Amino acid sequence: MVKLMQVYEGKAKKVISLDEGKVIMEFKDDVTAFDGGKKAQFRGKGWLNAQISAHLFRVLEEKGIKTHFIGVAGENRLIVERLRMYPLEVVVRNVVAGSLKRRLPLEEGTELPEPIVELYYKDDSLHDPMINRYHAKILGVSEAELGEIERIALNVNEILREYFRGRGIILVDFKLEFGKNERGEIVLGDEISPDTCRFWDAETKKSLDKDVFRFDKGDLINAYEELYTRLTG
Repeated sequence: MVKLMQVYEGKAKKVISLDEGKVIMEFKDDVTAFDGGKKAQFRGKGWLNAQISAHLFRVLEEKGIKTHFIGVAGENRLIVERLRMYPLEVVVRNVVAGSLKRRLPLEEGTELPEPIVELYYKDDSLHDPMINRYHAKILGVSEAELGEIERIALNVNEILREYFRGRGIILVDFKLEFGKNERGEIVLGDEISPDTCRFWDAETKKSLDKDVFRFDKGDLINAYEELYTRLTG
């Protein structure tokens, strides 16, 4: 018999242990912003994030990116490979927005001449601070591992930018997380959803992501549903 045991609950997901090196990611309807300072629930958000993540993992797998995705296990659940996660959030930026706008003398919406890769230490108690490669090595991530993580992240960016461009969407920036599987391979984990990415309509620059909630730009579910339809329709 398969044993189910919750091993983690975050702001937007639960992780439930399965036998045979697998876990279930359960996507919640909760949404937070500004380090949890703004919170709400939207019925159906968990389903949309699960389905969008599953779809994008399939797109990446077809292009040769190794991910932890195994399959869909219900409306808001994915079965994924158990990974030993790196304590890093890897952010790839293509367009000036969000915190980058506050750190560089560039206007929001400026397309960068090349993607920027940023590292953040994944720790809620420290508010996920930005770090550099030296910090990452102190945290136990080797130079070789960092190089491979960056290579994969940039490859993911190239694949997804082209994919979204064909659907009239700009991939502004996004967050990735990585881990090692039982075979010692570095694998893309976590999720790829409008909770963790910025998506703009290519013509209107309308947000199709969590910024809709963060900055009161309209109806969050309508934005997520539009993104889902444009990806899968």
